[in-house]
Amino acid sequence: MFEMVIDSIRVSLMNYQRVVILKEKHSKRYLPMWIGTNEAEAIALKLEDVSVPRPMTHDLLCNSFESLGAKLDHIVVWDVNHEDTFMAKIVVDFKGDLIEIDSRPSDALALAVRTNAPIYAEDKVLEKAGLELDQNDEELKNTDAFIETSNEKSKSQKELKLSAFDEFMEELDLDDF
Repeated sequence: MFEMVIDSIRVSLMNYQRVVILKEKHSKRYLPMWIGTNEAEAIALKLEDVSVPRPMTHDLLCNSFESLGAKLDHIVVWDVNHEDTFMAKIVVDFKGDLIEIDSRPSDALALAVRTNAPIYAEDKVLEKAGLELDQNDEELKNTDAFIETSNEKSKSQKELKLSAFDEFMEELDLDDF
């Protein structure tokens, strides 16, 4: 396992989706992951120390852990499947016992930034989806170029599969309308 830090949250200008970019703490290896808009906002608000009038969902979960006497020990991005879906777990210390809870990486990250819990990634995840870039590389300056570099690596490791929607669109016969 390698300790990671949140390098940045970026928005793709091509499709306006959010990407969180983790960086290995003691190297130049990066791990980009697509995340939802709400989770990106939850992470960014905490990283920028913006206070909100009412607790957000991730604040509620942190408050619940605290009220129950539990503490978020760390999070781990432990796998990425053939469809580039990342898997994470939240590890909670409850009265000395470590309890693993399945989580989306974006939710786990939102909790980790609220509790200053360490963020880890398994070696197999970094081998499959990580990028090693020089800090001066142009890919770091341009979000879409960074994402494209990541996508090229992913495509080279597997054949691109069409989604069910794409397959449906291909099967449509416009003469039927």
